[in-house]
Amino acid sequence: MAVHTTSAPRRPAKLTPSGSIAVPRQKARVARPSRIWVEGIHDADLLEKIWGDDLRSVGVVVEPMHGADDLAAAVADFDPEPTRRLAILLDHYVTGTKEWRLADAIDHPDVLIVGHPFVDVWAAVRPHVVNAAEWPTIPKGQDWKSGICAAFGVLDPPSFWRLLLSRVTAWTDLDTTLINSVEQMIDFVTIEDTATDEQDLLQ
Repeated sequence: MAVHTTSAPRRPAKLTPSGSIAVPRQKARVARPSRIWVEGIHDADLLEKIWGDDLRSVGVVVEPMHGADDLAAAVADFDPEPTRRLAILLDHYVTGTKEWRLADAIDHPDVLIVGHPFVDVWAAVRPHVVNAAEWPTIPKGQDWKSGICAAFGVLDPPSFWRLLLSRVTAWTDLDTTLINSVEQMIDFVTIEDTATDEQDLLQ
């Protein structure tokens, strides 16, 4: 007589906000010399909110530049090399913009510059998180963040940013251009890990 057993259903894998499979809590990895730079503290907040678990697991530190006007000098001071790579995320990274010209002046094999097309990283958050169909159009010459706050009836940018960040819970709340850029940066500064994994497969 056949004996039928019922196995317990497999629990679905727990995911991080970035959509990666969460790994069991482990001892923090020592930070690698490679770095990710972003323009400001809000960019850094957003990367921490969505990719923080992933970044800690590979030992990558994100540092805000507080502006990109002196980008070439900052990169030269960092002195990138194959074991000390640098990935940079720029706002408003569109052909012909100031940010594009700053990036175009840098040509180094161990530096990756990517970005998103929005004037500010706030707009890389999908507006559905604040129950809007789209971000309001702010007239040229008006401060974008102040205009957004006025449109939503919020007193000041710090208050609106706290609200916006609290509503972001997963990668699906972000524009694809930002997601793709961040994933490229993480791959770029951890490229030696990929090379090691490939070498192990060949042995």
